[in-house]
Amino acid sequence: MTVTIGSRVAKDTLFDGFARVAAALASGRRLEIIDLLSQAPRTVEDVASAIGQSVANTSHHLRRLADDGLVDAQRDGRHITYRLASHQVYELWRALQNVTTAHHDGLDARAEAYLGDQAEIDLIDRETLRRRLQRGEPVVVLDVRPEEEFRAGHIQGAISAPPESLGKLLPKLPAGPDIVAYCRGRYCAYADQAVRQLRAAGRTAYRLEEGYREWALSETAP
Repeated sequence: MTVTIGSRVAKDTLFDGFARVAAALASGRRLEIIDLLSQAPRTVEDVASAIGQSVANTSHHLRRLADDGLVDAQRDGRHITYRLASHQVYELWRALQNVTTAHHDGLDARAEAYLGDQAEIDLIDRETLRRRLQRGEPVVVLDVRPEEEFRAGHIQGAISAPPESLGKLLPKLPAGPDIVAYCRGRYCAYADQAVRQLRAAGRTAYRLEEGYREWALSETAP
């Protein structure tokens, strides 16, 4: 039997397979779901609440992501819990953010409309924070993501300070050290809000330039 290598039909089919995954990402809500699941596994109901969608719409988005191999589903009694299929899915989402940031002229305005003026937010990069922690410098690290994300994983020694709890926690924080707040990543508003609140209270505060997932991935990198 003769096998034809490099046929047009076969190549079209191959590239259409890549395009199907790209099409699964062509929804802001599905990208938000990937961003959310990169922090912790969640049920359909939890995801729906977090992204402000109905359970029916959220289920549709999750099924599409699952059909294309981007998320995995696990049944636990009456509930189904979803998680990212692999670290590579998050890397794909991060690459999309980087390309869009570099080449989409309108993104800065959209980001400012959501996050506010980030020029007033002092940043600290991952390696600088890691060196300060390794040297034992007095730095308070605040994880300002929702508590379930903190429980799923956090920077060692970080204090859980979800947005609704930060006001009560503020008076209990040590008075001297710098404070570094982090959340999900570059386009997560929680850390920016925390830094503004901390600065308004007279504290020296920084936002970690990236989010927890980047920190965790760097810890496991060879």
